[in-house]
Amino acid sequence: MTDRIQQAIRTFETQADVRVLLAVESGSRAWGFPSPDSDYDVRLVYVHPPTWYLTLDEGRDTLEQPIDDLLDLSGWELRKFLRLLRAGNATPAEWLQSPIRYHEVPAAAEALRALLPGTFQPRPILHHYLGMVRRGTEEDLIGPAVRLKRLFYALRAALAARWVRQYNAVPPLTLADLRAVLPPELAPQVDALLAQKLLADEKATVSRPAELIEFLKKEYAAGRAAQADPAAFGRPAAVDLDAVFRELITNNYADLR
Repeated sequence: MTDRIQQAIRTFETQADVRVLLAVESGSRAWGFPSPDSDYDVRLVYVHPPTWYLTLDEGRDTLEQPIDDLLDLSGWELRKFLRLLRAGNATPAEWLQSPIRYHEVPAAAEALRALLPGTFQPRPILHHYLGMVRRGTEEDLIGPAVRLKRLFYALRAALAARWVRQYNAVPPLTLADLRAVLPPELAPQVDALLAQKLLADEKATVSRPAELIEFLKKEYAAGRAAQADPAAFGRPAAVDLDAVFRELITNNYADLR
């Protein structure tokens, strides 16, 4: 599958006339709780030739290349990626931390990952994860039986939100790392459910785990309280990303200078 993905990335570069700086797995495979039938969600950060940026009108900043039901490629142009990172969007921060990397330009990937601490903004990231927890507690996990997939989506988001509240720092991506802020009394139940999740298909359900759902509700309430508290977090960092943007374009098209 890795060979298929890398070939698809090369085709993407040729057809779109771009250079991919980073290609990683997103979603449950990167988070550490895939199902046997989980698909592959490959996410890209790419740059156009320098002349693409020297126009009066900005071009399209998102490209998708769905392959089949098992494999999906999509990505953001570098300028969009950096703008979202600067705004505190959680998605680029997740891509940069993905442990599953299919392709990268080492110097470019290193430069992008180095931006994570300085671009961290707790309130937008907290808002992102609390939205996922709210969906879980108010929509997905309300019946007597709940989908394992949705349960772990909500749990990972709740732990990420808890990490932001406790450490005022970028939360790690994987469930394994986020378990550092999981209450110890919930660990046996989470372990048992994770063992089921890794063997079950995407639509598998379990009886609604009341204690775990109560934890999600409490984390949602605590996160909302932190959002409303002006003293909960320090001031966001001010980072000038223009130099990084110019350097990455220039370095990856040095042959055109």
